[in-house]
Amino acid sequence: MKFTDGQWMLQPGLAAHYATQAYAVETLPDRLQILATTRVIRHRGDTLQGPTLTLTLSSPMEGVIRVQVAHFSASQPARLHVPMPGAGQPSVQIEETDSRVTLTSGNLSVDVSKGESWALVFREGERVLTRSDGRGLGYLQWAGKGNFMHEQLSLSVGEYVYGLGERFTPWVKNGQVVENVNKDGGTACEQAYKSVPFYMTNRGYGVLVNEAGPVSFEVASEKTSRVQFSREGESLDYVVIAGPTPKAVVQRLTALTGRAPLPPAWTFGLWMTTSFTTQYDEATATHFIDEMKRRELPLSVFHFDCFWMREFQWCDFEWDRRGFPEPEAMLARLHAKGLKISLWINPYIAQQSPLFAEGVREGYFIRRSNGLSFQTDLWQPGMAIVDFTNPAAVRWYQGHLRRLLAMGVDCFKTDFGERIPDRDVVYHDGSDPVEMHNLYALQYNEAVFELLREVRGEAEAVVFARSTYASGQRFPVHWGGDCWSNFESMAESLRGGLSLTSCGFAFWSHDIGGFEGTPPPAVYKRWIQFGLLSSHSRLHGSSGYRVPWLVDEESCDVLRAFTQLKHRLMPYLYATAIEATQTGVPMMRAMVLEHPRDPACATLDRQYHLGESLLVAPVFSDSGEVDFYLPEVGAGEWTHLLSGRTRAGGRWHRETHDFMSLPLYVAPGSVLPWGGETERPDYDYATGVTLRVFGLADGASAGFAVAAPSGAIAARGTVSRQGSQYSAQVLEGALQQWSIEVDGRRSPVLESGATLRWEAVV
Repeated sequence: MKFTDGQWMLQPGLAAHYATQAYAVETLPDRLQILATTRVIRHRGDTLQGPTLTLTLSSPMEGVIRVQVAHFSASQPARLHVPMPGAGQPSVQIEETDSRVTLTSGNLSVDVSKGESWALVFREGERVLTRSDGRGLGYLQWAGKGNFMHEQLSLSVGEYVYGLGERFTPWVKNGQVVENVNKDGGTACEQAYKSVPFYMTNRGYGVLVNEAGPVSFEVASEKTSRVQFSREGESLDYVVIAGPTPKAVVQRLTALTGRAPLPPAWTFGLWMTTSFTTQYDEATATHFIDEMKRRELPLSVFHFDCFWMREFQWCDFEWDRRGFPEPEAMLARLHAKGLKISLWINPYIAQQSPLFAEGVREGYFIRRSNGLSFQTDLWQPGMAIVDFTNPAAVRWYQGHLRRLLAMGVDCFKTDFGERIPDRDVVYHDGSDPVEMHNLYALQYNEAVFELLREVRGEAEAVVFARSTYASGQRFPVHWGGDCWSNFESMAESLRGGLSLTSCGFAFWSHDIGGFEGTPPPAVYKRWIQFGLLSSHSRLHGSSGYRVPWLVDEESCDVLRAFTQLKHRLMPYLYATAIEATQTGVPMMRAMVLEHPRDPACATLDRQYHLGESLLVAPVFSDSGEVDFYLPEVGAGEWTHLLSGRTRAGGRWHRETHDFMSLPLYVAPGSVLPWGGETERPDYDYATGVTLRVFGLADGASAGFAVAAPSGAIAARGTVSRQGSQYSAQVLEGALQQWSIEVDGRRSPVLESGATLRWEAVV
């Protein structure tokens, strides 16, 4: 929201009151309390009338500083905030000099300037990260629009801003206005299914605005050298998170707001769905599954979208017996084929649902201010919305899902959760509907995820969610929502995914081929490559089946090759997934996370890292031509995983790839565990594994980790090189029937043992 009219003037009807002087600073053992006046106080007469602002500076975690600002402290209901399960009370140091008071937490400090000029200066050691200067922190009264609080934090020359949730607009957010409100807008606009009021910059720090309600960001837009964030009301709450690198920022952010649990290994295989408005029944679903088997196309999960229930009755959690007369028997048959089963659900109960009257009677729905149930026709006719602040409603909703799990369903796609009213409605627990709008999706996914954890166990719980909010990474997996079937939408989906994973979301997926429309063969095949080189991989569409043989025969070959490739990579990918749950660093990483000192990586949004060792550059053209950048990593060269050719780092490259290839490069000095199974994602990764060595310098060594499908690490070790001699040593755990491969040449297979030495021709 813009409050100024250019550099000199304010918007008509607006009165601005900026923090001008730290008039009084009270030092307490764990915090600073500041009385900030909005004019310089030179005599007693200046103390009359207001406004003043009260600031509290504290630390919820080492390396994190929280700033709470209030004008009127008791004139508005208590605000809802971002869940912070990792918050505590770390020790802080407070120092005072003649010119400033400093609070330090870990490697992060904030200086409060004394005297007649306002400044909050956030430092990492002596390095200034960002600051709130004059006309930065303000309380604004806007006639006819309300009262607002805003903060403006400085940006340096060459500083880029990333994050703010799953944003499909340009990856670098400088120059953008971002409204932190969940909306069902699709991927082709500035709206977001997954708003997260967090940004980080290439200078290695982050800012989390600790508000559940709507926050408006002006990112180098209203003021070109500042990020402004504002909220209506009498208070504002934010935290500054130290680095010193973007990756370290994400680690701290997720330590504070929670980290993702590990999805089961089977979820990393290929998911296929019935699609949305297609005609399907048990025979159709079985035909697709059997045809995938006949064509030797590995499939792990089959998903039934909306019409597994009868039309006009979503959700009643009952199979439409016209198409699925014996659902329990059908589920047993599908399980016998080695498949897991996912069902579509949403948090809305249509008026035609047999559950509607019960929900109204028992008070399970969000209500209007007159006490009657809120209803709308915007999606299902006459639908009501489940109130997840009501514990009885949660138990009721979970009870119907529990019945489906007992039938044999394995997981749920938790769709929707964004079209939630924020005016003139009442929640069971009295929450402000404006504050609850974004948090609703979080509570919805939590209710479903926790049920799955209870019934299926910690190791098997997973949802496939579209909407969420800050800290929603605790309930994985998330996918990108409704995209079009073209290269432009494929690229915007990647931008959204990188923006979301940079906010601490470890796992992310998207609709292979695009959701809306019919993908041309080139788009479909290129999206297959991108999809199978994402953390999770799903074929899904709206009005058309997304099975490959309906596109062309080559699509079957591409799908087979890249599904099998992902299965081969699972010892590495699942170890990366385990690491993501432990550190918060996502599987799919923006280039700047992995290479923060390379200025060329600061703006790249058409390629990404998949873990530390793999670089992926999807192809976004009919011609197969693609430009990509390989960072400089030591003195070694990058190796194309599919062909073995090498390329120098520290420069751009242009290549043309057919549909069986794309730029998929392994970083120099990497050891990539290569699995022995191509047909499924969940197998014994430690048996039959090959340690593929790439660009290891003479005299150097590199570590490796091989996952186990149980979610543990089966083995850790190192590979070393001395001239043409390679030595692999297992330091923890065990490998069976394993070998080393260098430049396409493979050592003899070692049945067991902790050390393998081999002389390669190099």
